Amino acid sequence: MIEAMPIVSASTGLHETLALLTSQLHPDANHKEDLVFLKDVFSEKSLGYLMKIHDKLRQYEKHSPTPVLHSASYLAEDLADELQNGPLEEDERELLLLLSTPHLKAVLSAHDTVAQKNFDPVLPPLPDDLDDDVEEESVKIVRLVKNKEPLGATIRRDEATGAVIVARIMRGGAADRSGLVHVGDELREVNGNLITHKRPEEISQILSQSQGSITLKIIPAIAEEDRLKESRVYLRALFDYTPYEDKATPCQEAGLPFKRGDVLQVVSQEDATWWQAKRVGDCNLRAALIPSTQFQERRLKYRMKISSLPLPVSPKAPTSGLRRSFRAKKDRLGSPGDPHTPDAYHTEFLIYEEVTQYLPRPGDRPRLIVLIGSLGARLTELKQKVITENPRRYGLAVPHTTRARKSHEREGVEYHFISKAAFEADIQNGKFIEFGEYKENLYGTRLESIQRVLDQHKLCLVDVQPEALKTLRTSEFKPYVIFVRLRILDSKRKLLGSSSSLSSGITEDDLQEMKMSAERMDDCYGHMVDYVLVKEDPVSALAELQIILERVQVEPQWVPVSWVRS
Repeated sequence: MIEAMPIVSASTGLHETLALLTSQLHPDANHKEDLVFLKDVFSEKSLGYLMKIHDKLRQYEKHSPTPVLHSASYLAEDLADELQNGPLEEDERELLLLLSTPHLKAVLSAHDTVAQKNFDPVLPPLPDDLDDDVEEESVKIVRLVKNKEPLGATIRRDEATGAVIVARIMRGGAADRSGLVHVGDELREVNGNLITHKRPEEISQILSQSQGSITLKIIPAIAEEDRLKESRVYLRALFDYTPYEDKATPCQEAGLPFKRGDVLQVVSQEDATWWQAKRVGDCNLRAALIPSTQFQERRLKYRMKISSLPLPVSPKAPTSGLRRSFRAKKDRLGSPGDPHTPDAYHTEFLIYEEVTQYLPRPGDRPRLIVLIGSLGARLTELKQKVITENPRRYGLAVPHTTRARKSHEREGVEYHFISKAAFEADIQNGKFIEFGEYKENLYGTRLESIQRVLDQHKLCLVDVQPEALKTLRTSEFKPYVIFVRLRILDSKRKLLGSSSSLSSGITEDDLQEMKMSAERMDDCYGHMVDYVLVKEDPVSALAELQIILERVQVEPQWVPVSWVRS
């Protein structure tokens, strides 16, 4: 039952009224369930919070602050002029410096705009001399305000009727924000100029050169499509794209240039040929055009067919004196099931890879850190220094070998020592990520060795031949791949500094070979690399690598969607 409600004044808030009502609810035998339910509803904290917010908004509406003056920016300018005209004390100099900052000027300008309620741009009146060649009810006069930004729409010529049609609306552009221009609309005039007989490129130039207000006469499409919601598809670009070099793009100014490795947010896939996307990290909110996967793949196949050239084959790793390790003869064995060269990775076109952000949660195994390097990068030395400085955080996957154990070596520390028969059996069973032969002994790194380190919740660092990435790039390891390459300029004197020990005994031919090694590795495997570390000297390279490893542990990274969904 509900007792007689206490009298509340006009100033009593909705939250207080609700509290009073709740206190008066006393269940009786006849309506117990209903009143208990009602009391529970009124006692919900979320409802109480909403009522408090309502009361605060009502109070603000009654006592909302109003600007004291409408020209704060002018007052600030006058004060600054007065201060500049005479000798200044320390606090006066500080005030003058504050009034001169662009941020404060912008704040005062915004204050004056609000105070004067001068929000909308001043537009010229609509033209009175509208043509009568089209029925009045079918014509739409659209006036947009654009500054130096593109209009955000592309056009095409209808082959059947010859009409100029809006082909697409770029998300976030002036046309899209207005909500007045739609795909399929017929464009008749731009700023009073008839454009029906102009070429699309001429019309695009008129639109791009128009500043301030722009008036369009439009015949609306028969059925205007609903504006699609912005999608949340993120793609990592696996190739470089320059729209000004692409003759197939419907509008070069509307194209989005990007580099391999850039992450793109695709906001519309409505057009099967040209998607709309934004580059993640850009301040520009407008979408631009990128070639769709299907279109890019079709024209790459066409180019291959026309050129009739075989796919590029990456040469095997050089065996110069700089590479004195078992990898020099890796081509004799290779990785399990892999070809001797990375041709298998080039049978598919490298266009886009769908990605998402990922950060290991507490309790998850850390990501595998994979180092690949060009000739002379000395990855093992770099890796060992990182682990030596912090062995509790970083771990090493202990390799296996068939050579005899030396007196100072311990099983499972420097190597796991096994027989040749056992090693070859493990090869057949696919237990190695890579293996090779050096001085008639076999060496290799097993998957189990990596898993053992990761299970200890340590970051496991491995340096491998890049062919092994095909085995390691899985949802199990989620590898973060770092490509270490030397900074090589035009002379060996500029290789890691003239005093570096690396520069001794290196010929110009060696430098050229090292440079070509880095270029080949970048061409064949750059699309799988998360970070490029340009090594100038061992000390700075170690410091940079340590910073990278810290970021991988605390900052979200873009990874293939399949690693998270699987």
